[in-house]
Amino acid sequence: MAGQFIVGVAGVIVFLLGFAFLVRFWGLSKLKRAASMEFPKENCVNKNGNGEAEGVGTTEIIIVGAGVAGAALAYSLGKDGRRVRVIERDLNAPNRIAGEGLLPGGYLKLIELGLEDCLEEIDAQRILGYTLNKDGKEAVVSFPLEKFLSHVVGRTFHNGRFVQRLRKKAASLHNSVSLEQGTVTSLLEENGIVKGVHYKDKSGQLLTAYAPLTIVCDGCFSNLRRSLCHSKVDIPSYFVGFILTNCKLPKEEYGVFILADPSPIVFYQISSTEIRCLVDVPSQNLPSVSNGEMAHYLKTLAAPKVLPELYDSFISAIEKKDNIRIMPNKIMAGAPHLTPGAFLIGDAFNMRHAITGGGMTVALSDVVILRDLLRPLHDLSDASAICKYLESFYTLRKPMSSTINTLANVFHKVFSASSDPAMENMQQTLLGYLKLGGFFSSGVSAMLSGLCPRPLSLAFHFFVMAIYGVGQLLLPFPSPKRLLDGAKLLWVASSVFLPIIHSEGVRQMFFPLSVPAYYRTPPKGKKI
Repeated sequence: MAGQFIVGVAGVIVFLLGFAFLVRFWGLSKLKRAASMEFPKENCVNKNGNGEAEGVGTTEIIIVGAGVAGAALAYSLGKDGRRVRVIERDLNAPNRIAGEGLLPGGYLKLIELGLEDCLEEIDAQRILGYTLNKDGKEAVVSFPLEKFLSHVVGRTFHNGRFVQRLRKKAASLHNSVSLEQGTVTSLLEENGIVKGVHYKDKSGQLLTAYAPLTIVCDGCFSNLRRSLCHSKVDIPSYFVGFILTNCKLPKEEYGVFILADPSPIVFYQISSTEIRCLVDVPSQNLPSVSNGEMAHYLKTLAAPKVLPELYDSFISAIEKKDNIRIMPNKIMAGAPHLTPGAFLIGDAFNMRHAITGGGMTVALSDVVILRDLLRPLHDLSDASAICKYLESFYTLRKPMSSTINTLANVFHKVFSASSDPAMENMQQTLLGYLKLGGFFSSGVSAMLSGLCPRPLSLAFHFFVMAIYGVGQLLLPFPSPKRLLDGAKLLWVASSVFLPIIHSEGVRQMFFPLSVPAYYRTPPKGKKI
């Protein structure tokens, strides 16, 4: 088969190309050295507006935010016996159109944290993969779950229901976890070391909470990240979301990707009676919802690309009042400022395009890593030593985060319509590669699902896919025009893939053993 032959030849060439791009983008990250100062052992207190203090017991760790990352971390640390205080802006159930999917790799992390029962009683739906549709052609991408028990699959659900279950689970640890509603306004910093937070409670009273370690995970709209990381946020597009009823997806337990002009459309089940639709709209062309422009946009540009079995429900959902909601798709590479006494995780620290639904999987993976790093620490009072030790987190998280981040950002660029014929060829190449099945399709889906977080596998499949696409363009005879088209495809593929790899950090992705922080050991401290 011609496709198989092309892929075989690609296997020889891929390593040469891989070596070239690794040399080109090799770089060393310069990390700030944390100031050395010990955190005084003292009780956590609240101070009211008059400066009066009221003791509330000793707190080891303050967690800012009780979303997926914050609530899961609070439970895992509390279960380990840590005294944790969680401050969340709003303890009501979130009403979001994001965070509605958990990949199989994320479900395994949920099991590792002992939180898998949080998916019960919320009408969560199983998802086994996706179908990709373009111009009447379809490629089925199934998660490679053959080696796992039957309950290990992806899940989709209402975000608010899942978050509330996580919060309830954390709050059940009455002796370890304190969960309260309040808005953190700033970090409390003395001599370059964070010693707690300033926040307002439900009544608006200004309070202060102290702890040796403050972990910030207040989500994509974080107002605290600026002092803890390089907070350059890119918004390439927006998701326009609404709920469809009275219809079924074409393939049971599979989501749907439609590669359409001008932008991709995604469908997946979020309850037994509801299907979420997300239409990706480029940032520069976002119509207004209030004056009806958005409804017109969806009816005229998006609806004609929708599958026939979903069309009527799609139109009905658009016409429902207050059904259309908009969410920015934010991209932010994780680039930390090492700050003694403070730590940043979740979407507050690192974001990728939401098109593959990998954000929660990355967040739960980060929680597992941070929990394991904190377990051997009996004393958190030496802020400088703890900060230096936790630097290893940023390398240990790379296999999962960089694989899912890169796939999400690359897929969005490839899935989005373009006037460039080479980008159109990239879409056709992706569909053709996945339709090869076997090792090729399962390799990509294993990374996409969080089951194979391996950057080297990511690089291998990318280059084999690119060369496969070139081979398809050259067949049946490599004319000068075909050669030029093949060269353009390689150029476009590299211009999409390499900058994203560079932003993730080549050294940490592919050469983690060369990063000094990888070898950090727990600092010695007195047991408490």
